[in-house]
Amino acid sequence: MERFTISLDEDLAQAFDALIAARGYSNRSEAVRDILRAQIEASRLAPDGDGAPYCIANLSYVYNHHERELAERVTHAQHEHHDLCVATLHAHLDHDNCMESVILRGGTAEVKAFAEALIAKPGVRHGALNLVTADFRSQPHKHPHGPGEGLPHGHYRPRS
Repeated sequence: MERFTISLDEDLAQAFDALIAARGYSNRSEAVRDILRAQIEASRLAPDGDGAPYCIANLSYVYNHHERELAERVTHAQHEHHDLCVATLHAHLDHDNCMESVILRGGTAEVKAFAEALIAKPGVRHGALNLVTADFRSQPHKHPHGPGEGLPHGHYRPRS
């Protein structure tokens, strides 16, 4: 663990302490680490960032399930992109509205394009994509809980 010291004027320090108390941090270090991670992640996702070719993501959206054939169109889009869609959680909010959360992984450009296309479907509202850059590694290897020989498969590892 590396340590460093920063100086803050009194007003900024008080505002920071109020923020970390409101968010439930037990100390300033935890809050600073999260702020740094968020800024680093934002710079990776910026158009002039390091490219971030892979990601893991959560796409959430609300839609009216009475909208003509919308549920079928959404499900069809997920099946058409089964290589990106890991899992879907569906929740009924009331008699008309549903919320879905889709876990995605794959190429950053493909994940963003899928999310934007799904959010743009007529009847989908309140769509948001939470994207985390990742490294992808594909190497045959064994797992202690799996069958004998290592099978080729990949892992998406969030960047630190």
